[in-house]
Amino acid sequence: MRALYAEHAAPLLRYALRLTDGDRQRAEDIVQETLLRAWLHPEAIAARPARPWLFAVARNLAVDAHRARKARPPEVADSALEILPVPDEADRVLESWAVAEALGELRPEHRRVLVETYYLGRSVAEASVVLGIPAGTVKSRTFYALRALKLALEERGLTP
Repeated sequence: MRALYAEHAAPLLRYALRLTDGDRQRAEDIVQETLLRAWLHPEAIAARPARPWLFAVARNLAVDAHRARKARPPEVADSALEILPVPDEADRVLESWAVAEALGELRPEHRRVLVETYYLGRSVAEASVVLGIPAGTVKSRTFYALRALKLALEERGLTP
């Protein structure tokens, strides 16, 4: 194997460089794979000159690698990914926690009104029935609850 490498590696590398348009890394991979196949199949080079067989294997490997690259989508650099907007849920989660904490600081009647009207999406009339209070009270509590919630959020550095 050492003799085979010493005799054929340099010409094989030059040939592989031409097959890979000068890409040294791919060419070295082709040479390595070619010599590995020669080692695995010594009968292929025992009966005839080795160089034509090695060059044919290298060519086939280069063609196979080229076809494999064409079959998959083209690779893009990381710089192309940086321009894509990536949804970041972390900020939204942190804001949700801050709103939940601020909501917890409200008086219970204000919190219930906001939960019914904003979080559960009920109308003033529906919230009035669920809470058992007049519609006008739902409206006034909603007004004062929103004002208190705004102040609590401003204290946390979250302003609408």
